[in-house]
Amino acid sequence: MAFECQKAWKVSFGLADDAWDEEITSSPQVSSPHFSLIKEAGNQSKSSSSIQKPSLTITDISHNTHCRFLELPPVIIAEIFNRLNPRDLSIVSCVCSLFWRISSDSHGWKEFYCERWGLPVPLKASEMSALAPEKSWRELYVEREARSKAFLGRFKVDALHSHTEPIRSVCLLASANIILTAGYDTVIRMWNMEEGLLIDRSCPLRSTIRAIAADTEMLAVGGTEAFVRCWRAVPELPYLFDISGRTGQSTEFCLRGHVGPITCLGLDQTRIYSGSWDMSIRVWDRASLKCLKILRHGDWVWALVTRGPNVVSTAGSDMYTWDVETGQQIRIRQNVHVGNAYALQCSRSGHLLFTGGEDGAIHMFEGTSPRHHTSHSSDDFAINDKPIASWVPHSSPVYSLAFEDPWLVSASGDGKLAMMDVRKLLKLGSNGKSKIDIANRGQWQNAAIITLQNEPPQRLLHGFYKNLYSVDIGAERIVCGGEEGIVRIWDFTQALETARRAQDSRNIRLDNRQRRKKAQAATFNKSKQVDPYTAVTKSCESNVGGNRIWQRRGERNKVHA
Repeated sequence: MAFECQKAWKVSFGLADDAWDEEITSSPQVSSPHFSLIKEAGNQSKSSSSIQKPSLTITDISHNTHCRFLELPPVIIAEIFNRLNPRDLSIVSCVCSLFWRISSDSHGWKEFYCERWGLPVPLKASEMSALAPEKSWRELYVEREARSKAFLGRFKVDALHSHTEPIRSVCLLASANIILTAGYDTVIRMWNMEEGLLIDRSCPLRSTIRAIAADTEMLAVGGTEAFVRCWRAVPELPYLFDISGRTGQSTEFCLRGHVGPITCLGLDQTRIYSGSWDMSIRVWDRASLKCLKILRHGDWVWALVTRGPNVVSTAGSDMYTWDVETGQQIRIRQNVHVGNAYALQCSRSGHLLFTGGEDGAIHMFEGTSPRHHTSHSSDDFAINDKPIASWVPHSSPVYSLAFEDPWLVSASGDGKLAMMDVRKLLKLGSNGKSKIDIANRGQWQNAAIITLQNEPPQRLLHGFYKNLYSVDIGAERIVCGGEEGIVRIWDFTQALETARRAQDSRNIRLDNRQRRKKAQAATFNKSKQVDPYTAVTKSCESNVGGNRIWQRRGERNKVHA
């Protein structure tokens, strides 16, 4: 159980690297009822190990203010555990078997999982038939956290050739097993994510396509024609969208209103977002297809992301935060980059923001988490407008960012993909013991800026000689496209299995080496343990035998003479 517990708490969001080495300060004592996990000496008995649920009145509590935490009903303990983060919940599960059982069944694991990665991708029917009983959310969380290590392992690269001109946008939709690409050749192409085969292609759309956004219900693209072209999903199709029009169903429609090229798109459950060089973002209703809000900027809009009730965008070198319901500007960060801020990305919970710009730098900012912020006050947004972390992995502009917790991937004009594990950026101080708690905003106020300009990124993926314009990341794949007109897929699906086989092979070689050493040592010790009398006798016999031989030879020579 201890091994399982340690494995569990190590998978929390970058805050469990030195959990047991961290200094814990004791909280001030309070006068109202104390809680203890230790039973009193007078109550030690055979039945003391069982959980008792005495009915205490107010007068009893007033006389005995020292309440035992283990005597609380499991329902209340579970409700308390639901308020903990993954790290604390994993550490608490190591206390006793009761805490282990309650923490494993806690609904907080589902919230933690969805906050980082969203709902799990549904499995195919063939895969579900071979599965054991359903896994708990805690097991899913631990498994997904372990899978994130795949991006440190070996990979294979697939190159997809069909585009005739540079690619401006790629979109990976893992839930539908498809990849969507488009660019200067004005054609949308749909690929099979696993096999790398071309599934479908649209007719030429007469304009450069600069942005693609898709979910399981809608596909939206935008370009220089200044309107958004959309397709609704067809449930009967295995790959959802009929972009070629072969089925004859009228699933395509357009959203008109912009007066400049469209550079970025976003989707949520009820709205469509489009950003344009006309210095505005338009918010559309997915049901009525009407424009609900227009968010005015001071420069060309380059990128946008949607998280909960907020929209974050970059225009020129500034970054904006908007309230979608009211259409009001909540915050503006000016001059976040030297030059234009081309790329923008956000964690799924909204607590971290990433920007990439013309100066080749990447900045990490504090965002707003819907889980911890329910109102927008001036005090909440007056702190920490400066980047929490900054690093420069590229020598050319950063055109695109993609985030799959905990990995941030950037595509640049120098033809490189840079991968950074965000968890290493959440540590403060040289000793690594002082960390930023993403769930507690109070610690952000005194957070120092971490600059990693002299430190290389976690991993660089080479192999390109021209600009990379777009990148996207899935659970175990990275897709990118650029000026070469080639779609490349970096497949890490076999990385963990390859690493496991390599480790097994190393263990076998180590065992064989140990056996050989033991055998050699045993042989050497056996040779040392020979009887000295026997050794002397054998040496004498050999000498006598030698003399006899020489004597016989001498006698024979004399006879011949």
